[in-house]
Amino acid sequence: MGRNSDAIAEGVAIATAAARLTIRNHILVETIAHDEQFDAASFASFAHDTLIALAVEQEAAADLAKRQRKKAWGKFSDPDGTHDYRDRDTRNLRRRHKQYVGVAKELRQRAEDPHAVRTLVEQSRDAAWGDVEANLQRRLIVEGMRPDLDPDYERMRTARMQSLRLVDLPKLAAHRRHLADGDRGAAVEPVPERSPRIGGIDASEFDS
Repeated sequence: MGRNSDAIAEGVAIATAAARLTIRNHILVETIAHDEQFDAASFASFAHDTLIALAVEQEAAADLAKRQRKKAWGKFSDPDGTHDYRDRDTRNLRRRHKQYVGVAKELRQRAEDPHAVRTLVEQSRDAAWGDVEANLQRRLIVEGMRPDLDPDYERMRTARMQSLRLVDLPKLAAHRRHLADGDRGAAVEPVPERSPRIGGIDASEFDS
């Protein structure tokens, strides 16, 4: 019994991690891509449905294990492949069936528990905000890096200059043409004649 309990607990932990990842991605899409306000209650239904979907997957796996056990019963010949089970596999298949059923049962119970759902949403929110914060930190480090503080500045100088020629300068030229043509009559802020950093490149590179 202890062996099954441990396996069920592990299965629930794995399924919960998968649910948290799915909900985290949903939060990121809704709050950033769709510019929606975060409201824990609005994500509770999605979290509930996610847990139920995972429970259904576990129940389907349990049904498969049950069919495989019945098919393997009384077969004593050599198997033809990994999933060609024989009578000696029926005990493991029975145990696997019970474990899948146990995980599905626990997931369904959590889906119907408002506190468990709310906790899952909050954990997913924290994970989403953590991703956003990490991305912002990386962006700030890149944007705020000075040549004298970047150990790879000289090594990456050629690549940055190539990026400037192939990407940034054509974009700048197109932007200036857009200003000159007055495309669609839209008011666009003027681009400075020279920026201290263009495409992550220090302006002093143009003087060398």
